[in-house]
Amino acid sequence: MISKLPRWIEYGAFVLALIAGCVNSIGLLGFKHQSISHLSGTATLLGAGIFNSSAMDIMHLMGIIMSFLIGASLSGFLLSGVSLKLGRHYDSLLAIEGATLLLSIYFLTHGFLFGHYMASAACGIQNALATSYSGAIVRTTHLTGIFTDLGIMIGAKLKGQTFDKRKAILFTLIIFGFILGGFTGAILFSHFTFYALAAPASICILLAISYRLYATHTNPNKIEPN
Repeated sequence: MISKLPRWIEYGAFVLALIAGCVNSIGLLGFKHQSISHLSGTATLLGAGIFNSSAMDIMHLMGIIMSFLIGASLSGFLLSGVSLKLGRHYDSLLAIEGATLLLSIYFLTHGFLFGHYMASAACGIQNALATSYSGAIVRTTHLTGIFTDLGIMIGAKLKGQTFDKRKAILFTLIIFGFILGGFTGAILFSHFTFYALAAPASICILLAISYRLYATHTNPNKIEPN
């Protein structure tokens, strides 16, 4: 349950959503209008492409999907359990995400499609990193599930059921963070093109450092609620 998560989860979710919104905005503006932080649109393009696109385009879309899957698999390999606890490899994964985004800048600015795959892998890392804690679904790289859950909560409230204010606040922060990230990414891309990815990459690395410092100065034997 979200009520059992540590208080700092709201801040982390907001920052992660901002990162994803920024990356996705840059992707939409620079990757032939393809989304990067989630795969619904990409999978749809792949399905349509089988009918009317070239083999090269189909392979490219498959590469984006597989890269996201590889990134998520890396998170699954480094993390264990579903509860949020200090000492796990959140900082390592954030650092890898940041490094992957920086590498994508190199490839994209040199005209290599591999940069698309690196950016997609970075989003896969992040989405798997924040997906499931203590039975609560927290996804930061897309908003469909967030809006759906929020709508369910509002509908239940209209029937007189209990409204989880903290959960609503968390979802609102994720939505606002993603939109703000999209706005920021658009501005940065207009000035720096693919070098704009340095901004979300830097935030990932700073977040990794902040988490490591926080974990180091917290009692290592303290376990967050399950």
